[in-house]
Amino acid sequence: MENKTLHIINGDSLAEQVEQLNLPGEFIIWRELLCEGPTLKEINQEFYKLRKKYLRHTYSISAENYEDRFISEVKRLKANNDYDSVILWFEFDLFCHINMLAAINLLFEKKKDIPISLVCSRKLPGEDEFKPLSNLSLDELRNHYENRIKLNDDDIEVAVLIWELYCSNNPMKLKPQIKTNTNFEYLSSCIRAHIERFPNSVTGINTLERNVLKLIENHEIANKNHLLGYALQYQGYYGYSDTQMRRLLEKLSIFYKNKEGRIRLTEKGIQALNGEKNFYRDLKNDEYFGGARMYDFLYESESHRLLKL
Repeated sequence: MENKTLHIINGDSLAEQVEQLNLPGEFIIWRELLCEGPTLKEINQEFYKLRKKYLRHTYSISAENYEDRFISEVKRLKANNDYDSVILWFEFDLFCHINMLAAINLLFEKKKDIPISLVCSRKLPGEDEFKPLSNLSLDELRNHYENRIKLNDDDIEVAVLIWELYCSNNPMKLKPQIKTNTNFEYLSSCIRAHIERFPNSVTGINTLERNVLKLIENHEIANKNHLLGYALQYQGYYGYSDTQMRRLLEKLSIFYKNKEGRIRLTEKGIQALNGEKNFYRDLKNDEYFGGARMYDFLYESESHRLLKL
């Protein structure tokens, strides 16, 4: 009897590449950005309602669009029990890893004993450099597929736990998971990057926001589009899209201005970068990361811990 495989792929661009490999099995495309906004552990009607409200308010994504592009795929996944193994296709960054954790949790709720493997960005033997999956040739992508990572029971349990903690209102419990050994090569780095998204206790800006200000200080940047390009290229483990990064740059607009054909730091930008003033109150909003409100916690860089306000 032929084994039936279910492929869960993060995003349309990667899905188009994977489909060109003509691999056997059914394809589910995961279209969400769960690294931003409120989430719930269980993906159900309450979850959909919460996400629809957030995405409509933040990114003008209509309920109909969300139904068509995400909920319809999740319904297919929930209804499909006719598979013997699952292959996850997710990148190395926080954006993809949070989506991946949600997908694994959903799979775990359905079938606790199904074999799951992962195709993720990494440098394989014989490759000259590390490249994201989306930048691989078809031959390289097939090589990654053939060298996919088999996830064991402990890996799945850790993924389910981290998704549950991400959806809770106590992100401080995530920090110990950084030291947990798993077959997820980048999971620890993604957890660390997530913790550093909370506002710094001294400056009120987070690590990603500080990175943007450093880019302005260190590079000759002509305009906002130029800054967007730099911010996307040098964002590290976050994996934000251009739409997400534009929103971040708008939030930081008090810290820079275009002067004499170049983006320059304002006095506030210099103060924030040098740790001379705390801008927590200037930036505070109702943003959520999973189950935690962003400005309910502070990141203490010296001890690398989160403090609850």
